[in-house]
Amino acid sequence: MLGIGGLARDVGIPAGAAVLSTVLIWAGPAQVILFGGLSAGVAWPAIAVAVCLSSIRLLPMTISVLPLLRFPRGGIGTQLLAAHFVAVTVWVESLARLPPIPPERRRAYYFGFAGATVLVSAALTLLGHVLAGTLPLELSAAVLFLTPIFFTVSLVAAARHPADWTALALGFGLSPIFGFLLGRDFDLLATGVAGGTAAYLVRRVQRRAR
Repeated sequence: MLGIGGLARDVGIPAGAAVLSTVLIWAGPAQVILFGGLSAGVAWPAIAVAVCLSSIRLLPMTISVLPLLRFPRGGIGTQLLAAHFVAVTVWVESLARLPPIPPERRRAYYFGFAGATVLVSAALTLLGHVLAGTLPLELSAAVLFLTPIFFTVSLVAAARHPADWTALALGFGLSPIFGFLLGRDFDLLATGVAGGTAAYLVRRVQRRAR
């Protein structure tokens, strides 16, 4: 989020708008698309469609988390609100920490953790916006690199099953191969499909062996 705030300042987005984008969009890549589209003068409807398409990648994460938050007295409105908070950090921590919690207490934990994460991220977006004018270019670039490092560490910390390690290993191993063979347009898609499918098959084999 420090990097997102710095990017917003670089393209002329006000600090308040940058913070609001973190609260409402809650997805770094989608915010990059938003800021890039605004700076390039792209039409608002086209930007909205691009942001929506970018956020579709979070749908599998949402599908895996929401069942953990469902109980008889829960309404559709609460489910939709919970879906808004799903992002990589919230997803990783939720899958690791929600199952041992009694079902009636999971929502309190989830909304407390997710809400705190959004508030901290909004504050860091503002800080990144302020610091962008004072940090050297090299340090600003290093701040952007913190995001993939953090996601990688979070995924490794939350890995519990052979399928998790399979997905991580294939992600790191196949990404440069597909990058060389397919280029930057389809390398991540191919890596995700191949690694995710392999991890799914490993998980199925493991369950049958029990």
